[in-house]
Amino acid sequence: MNRLLINYLSGVLKHGSLEIVDAKGTLHSFGDGSGTPVRVRFTSPAAERAVMLNPELKLGETFMQGGFVVERGSIYDFLEVVLQNTGGGGRSWWMNALYRVRVWTRRFRQWNTPFRSRQNVAHHYDLDGRLYSLFLDSDQQYSCAYFETPDSSLEEAQLAKKRHLAAKLALAPGQKVLDIGSGWGGLGLYLATHADVDVTGVTLSEEQHKVSNARASALNLADRTSFLLQDYRALKTQFDRIISVGMFEHVGVGHFREYFDKARQLLTEDGVMVLHAIGRFDSPGETNSWIQKYIFPGGYIPALSEVFPAIEKAGLKVTDVEILRLHYAETLKAWRERFMARRDEAVALYDEAFCRMWEFYLAASETAFRYQDMMIFQIQIVRDQNALPLTRDYIWQAEEALRIRDHAGQRPSLKIAGG
Repeated sequence: MNRLLINYLSGVLKHGSLEIVDAKGTLHSFGDGSGTPVRVRFTSPAAERAVMLNPELKLGETFMQGGFVVERGSIYDFLEVVLQNTGGGGRSWWMNALYRVRVWTRRFRQWNTPFRSRQNVAHHYDLDGRLYSLFLDSDQQYSCAYFETPDSSLEEAQLAKKRHLAAKLALAPGQKVLDIGSGWGGLGLYLATHADVDVTGVTLSEEQHKVSNARASALNLADRTSFLLQDYRALKTQFDRIISVGMFEHVGVGHFREYFDKARQLLTEDGVMVLHAIGRFDSPGETNSWIQKYIFPGGYIPALSEVFPAIEKAGLKVTDVEILRLHYAETLKAWRERFMARRDEAVALYDEAFCRMWEFYLAASETAFRYQDMMIFQIQIVRDQNALPLTRDYIWQAEEALRIRDHAGQRPSLKIAGG
C-alpha cells in the first residue's frame, strides 16, 4: 500500500481496530486493537491511489464500483472507526488544499436558479417511489424525526416531529399555511386534518406532486390542501403561516437572502414561519464532494452564522431557536437498518452499484451526525414580534393537545398508495 497513505492512517487512527488488505494482498493494521475489528480490501492499485488523493470523493466511488470492499463488518463500521478518530478534521495537507478550493468555488455549484433547482430535485426525489417505501415510515417523512423517548419507534418519532412543528406554528382554524418543499404531502395533510387550516404545498418533484394530490383526494382533503409543482419564488399570495422542512438545504449559500426576502413577502404582517433544516455546529464550509455529485447536487448544509444575517437583512425577526442534536443520527440509523433488511428489493428496482451508493449515503450521513458536527435547527421567524404569545407555554400546550388526539386514534392513515 502506498507509504503516504500508511503514514497518514497510522497518524490519525489511534483507537479501534482497522485492517486494510492492499491490492497486493498485504494486511495492514491500524488503531489500538480495541473493539470489533473492521477489515476492508482494495482490489486494485488504482483504487488505492484514488482514495489516497481524494478520499471525500473517491472512497464512495470505489465502494460503489467494487474497488473498495468491506470483508469484515459493514461500510458503516468502517466509517465509524475512521470518524471516531478524525471527527470533522483529520485532513492531510493535500486534502485540506482540495477542500479550500471547493469552499472558494462553492457558489458556482450552488447557483440554484429555478431551472437548475428543478434538475437537482429530479436527480434525487424523482426516483422510483418504491425505493423510499423500503425504508421510510408509513407517512413517507424524509426528514429528521423527533425522538421524544430513547425507545420511540420511527413511526412514533416522525409523528412527534409533525406535532412539534405544528405546535410552533401557533395555528388557528381557517388560517392559510404554505409548506415550502412539501415532499409527499404528509406534513401538509397532518396540518389540514388536525388544525383545520388550508394548506398549499409546493414541490419541484413531479413524483411528489403526483403522490401528494392523490393522497389528498383519497383522504377527502382536496378542498383543504393544494400541492403545486412550482418554485416557491414564483408564488404571489400571502400566507398566515409558513413551514419548510428539509428544503433549505437545497437553497444554496448564494440564495439565502433571496429565500428570506421571498419568505417575508409571502408572510402576512402577523404571520409565523418555522424553518427546519440541517445545519453544522462548526464554521461555514462546503458540501462533501461525493454527496454533491451523487446524492444532492446543488445542496449545502449551512452554519447558523450564515443563516442569521440573511434573516436579519430580510427584515425578519427570530423568536425561537431549537437545536436537535442526535435525532437525525437515530433517524438515519432506522432508515439504514430498514434499507439493509430489504436490500434485495432495492437491487431488483435498480442494480447492485446503485444499492452500494445508497448504502454508503445512509451510512455516511448517519456518521456525519454522530461524529462530524452536524445537527438540525428549527428557527421560528416573524415579521412582527407581537405575533406570538409572550411565553413559550403555547408550544407545549398545543403539542400536548395534539399528542392526546394522536393517541386517541384520530389520525387518518396517510400511507402512499402502492408504498
